[in-house]
Amino acid sequence: MLSAPDPIPRRKLSDEVFDRLKRMIVSGEVQPGQALPSERDLMDRFGVGRPAIREAMQALANMGLISISHGERSRVCHLTARSITQQVDLTAQIMLATSPQSLDHLKGARAFFERGMVREAALKAAAPDIGRLRDTIERQREALGDADRFIAADMRFHTEIAKISGNPIFEAVSEALLGWLRSYHTEMLIWSGKENHTLAEHAAILAAIEARDVDAAERAMERHLDRSAALYVHHA
Repeated sequence: MLSAPDPIPRRKLSDEVFDRLKRMIVSGEVQPGQALPSERDLMDRFGVGRPAIREAMQALANMGLISISHGERSRVCHLTARSITQQVDLTAQIMLATSPQSLDHLKGARAFFERGMVREAALKAAAPDIGRLRDTIERQREALGDADRFIAADMRFHTEIAKISGNPIFEAVSEALLGWLRSYHTEMLIWSGKENHTLAEHAAILAAIEARDVDAAERAMERHLDRSAALYVHHA
């Protein structure tokens, strides 16, 4: 008895070009920072027209694998944890703007992440790390009255904590989470008028990290995040 039909789907030429270009990048045939062959060379190599090449190139650019500049050959991007998270920035912002539940989920994920990062920092922080955190708090103090600068220093403090782990993915995730929350966080600070509370809480977190007290560092971070969350709920 013959089995049910299972036809092989026809693929667009641009999909096949995309796969071949991606293999060139993954295999190392074209290294990060190097230019891809010209459109004409690719047309000759793959035996396809210009539209298929351009569509495949645009798909690669949308994924952050190559950069396209008018009048120049496309180049393979240097991929980093930060560049990867930046690819979803706009999508994340739209999701948060249209889904209050997603905002709650993101805040919960951030709290879980921050607790782990501050424990890691308390275990690993060296004198230069403590110095950077102290300098960041001082820059934040100097920015009182300037919401943009104050928030930038606030975000830097938390990202510096993640950086102490030595894992660039943690640092990139910290920047992404805080960046996606930034508009909401800025409004919260302006409404609350509790900037000095934030500075005091940051100082308490730093003191626990410097003392290498893992549990105290986590408790200080929890108090900081819980107060921020409560203020947001009250004013939202």
